[in-house]
Amino acid sequence: MPPDSSRQVPATHGPDALRRLPEALRNVAYSAARHPGAATPECPSDDDHPSVERPATDLAGPTASHSPDLTAGANCQRYAYAVLGHFGLRIPPLRSAELWADTAATRRAHPPHHLDLVLFDAGPVPGRPPGYGAHVGVHWAPDQVLHLCREGGVPVVWSYADFAARPRYARFLGAKRAVASVGEADR
Repeated sequence: MPPDSSRQVPATHGPDALRRLPEALRNVAYSAARHPGAATPECPSDDDHPSVERPATDLAGPTASHSPDLTAGANCQRYAYAVLGHFGLRIPPLRSAELWADTAATRRAHPPHHLDLVLFDAGPVPGRPPGYGAHVGVHWAPDQVLHLCREGGVPVVWSYADFAARPRYARFLGAKRAVASVGEADR
């Protein structure tokens, strides 16, 4: 069976590629309360994650288990993980410091490539682990990051200079690459 072209890495970049994403990934409102690990019912789509036990009758295959419901909004991490899930890449529901420290589902990537997660922050936070409170986006193309933030309100594509111009995102912490696709991790 040929691969689903809607889930292939976009050939176009930036806003054009953003417009080619499914509407459910284009029209997501920013919500700080909708983060990985948020308690239900605020984030019922965490139930869609494979690390959460659920009856076998609820399993509808890789697409369903990696397409969280973003209709009530998302924060940056939840949105970035949903984008990667659309392209068949699995990331567990990690907060930013957990993501930065993770070596099971991701590995550090330099330089970032298409669909790598990129993390930005304002610098180290005393008493907190590296990556604490970092903003997470998706490296979309050379010098382009797809992300969701309070300032944009909906998914936007920014350059790395756009991040550097904002004190809360001024430091590029680094990039993380998913190590398993949906099919690989389920084997």
